[in-house]
Amino acid sequence: HLISILFPSQHLDDDTVSGSNWITENNDQPSLSQTTKVTRKPYCGYEQQTLSKREQVEQESLLAAIQWPKPPDDKIAFLQSTDPVHSDFVIVKPRGFFKVGDQLEVLVRMKDFQGKPKQYGGDYLQARIHSPLLKAGATGRIVDCHNGLYKVFFTLLWPGEVKVSVTLVHPSEAIQVLLRLREERPDRVYFKSSFKSGRYSETTECNVCLPGDLPVCNFTDLYTGEPWFCYKPRKLPCASRISHAKGGYQKGLLTHEESLFFQSDVNIKRPILSSGPDSVIVKPRPFTAEDPTVSPSGYYYEDHWRPRTHWIHHFNKSDDISKCLQGKVIHLFGDSTIRQWFEYLTSVVPDLVEFNLGSPKNVGPFMSVDLKHNILLKFRCHGPPIRFTTVFSSELRYIANELNGIVGGRNTVIAITIWSHFSTFPVEVYIRRLRNIRRSVIQLLDRSPKTLIIIRTANVQELGPEVSLFNSDWYSLQLDSVMRKMFSGIAVHFVDAWEMSLAHYLPHNLHPKEVIVRNQIDAFLSYVCPLQT
Repeated sequence: HLISILFPSQHLDDDTVSGSNWITENNDQPSLSQTTKVTRKPYCGYEQQTLSKREQVEQESLLAAIQWPKPPDDKIAFLQSTDPVHSDFVIVKPRGFFKVGDQLEVLVRMKDFQGKPKQYGGDYLQARIHSPLLKAGATGRIVDCHNGLYKVFFTLLWPGEVKVSVTLVHPSEAIQVLLRLREERPDRVYFKSSFKSGRYSETTECNVCLPGDLPVCNFTDLYTGEPWFCYKPRKLPCASRISHAKGGYQKGLLTHEESLFFQSDVNIKRPILSSGPDSVIVKPRPFTAEDPTVSPSGYYYEDHWRPRTHWIHHFNKSDDISKCLQGKVIHLFGDSTIRQWFEYLTSVVPDLVEFNLGSPKNVGPFMSVDLKHNILLKFRCHGPPIRFTTVFSSELRYIANELNGIVGGRNTVIAITIWSHFSTFPVEVYIRRLRNIRRSVIQLLDRSPKTLIIIRTANVQELGPEVSLFNSDWYSLQLDSVMRKMFSGIAVHFVDAWEMSLAHYLPHNLHPKEVIVRNQIDAFLSYVCPLQT
């Protein structure tokens, strides 16, 4: 049976998808009463997910907000797909007189491999302006005109020569394949658990749901209702589970035609070149008043991140970090991208010493203690699905449950990131997880309003044909958009790791290099110890 969900059509005055700087514009302006019916196959237990009326409405609006434009036909031949080499961009008014604070508009024109202009949208682009000598950079806001043209808007934030870079991450034809995989092949990363009793042990496959009629062990969490199943071992009881691990990645997911849309030097993260000047000269302007509603959220200047909505303090000395964190308990929850924060702080603060908990390397849980300044720093990975090597079952905890066990208060700091390990599942799986975390966050802030809660967003990464099918930036962008919407209007702060990784000159990396992590930590600590202005 199929669930049909009503999605409102997108309108011209649509908001930018927060943080992703991506909007679509419709030329045919549908009437407000018109709705598009999107039929979605239920994903195993998710059709049994009982949602309240409010949750159902929220889920529908979130799914509507991340709907992506489709090509007119299901089967587009490779030669008719987007070719970054034939495509180009032009700066609108390249010889114009620009001052800091002005908007720069760029037009991107897509063509196929035969050099013919594309007639529809849906390509995924990334764009930035940068001045290499100044180590300055910022992202752009992209508008899909649905006709093969894209407009990119940049806010000019520093004086000097400013270069424009536009990248095709995936052609629209590849996005359709990613969509299909997300809906039809959520098992493309599989997991396993070991069961042990005495000298006897067995290993079976696990996932959010398992196909077939074999007997399963139901490890659905009692408090959050988060589903998790393993095939039942032949001889051992379910209670004998000792560990969880990544099983592997499914192969042979694409047809030959589909695989042509995923070629490293052809159409994955390839630059689109300018057919005219690719830079402008920007003159200084005294006392520019910032307009925080305009994207981007911040920019780099001399390798320092400068948010546009609040002051940031750069913690250049380890003493400054110790002083800021004195008397605090810091909980870091999530995946390996927030584990980088734990590793960074432990390495740069001399008195912060890691306490050996005997945890598996890279998995945790981890704890560092600074007795001199009374600082406790902890990292714990989020619950399944998590693609770590081996996590003891007893250490598999859901963030929502961990938050429920924290007293909170003015000396408690919590940082959360959860995105990368959800990219292979239908978005409803992620929405459910965030809904549980959000409920616990709200309850924690109700009982201890002085608790500081910070969310680290997703980031971009290096992509090849394989990685794209499991962890594409496009998947991350969609999840990040959902997360920002779900946590807007709640007293949490954001560290915009997305823009910080996209605006920087370093190559994209799932685990950003230290200079980017240092800027993330500066942003994080600036919330813990805001500048007295």
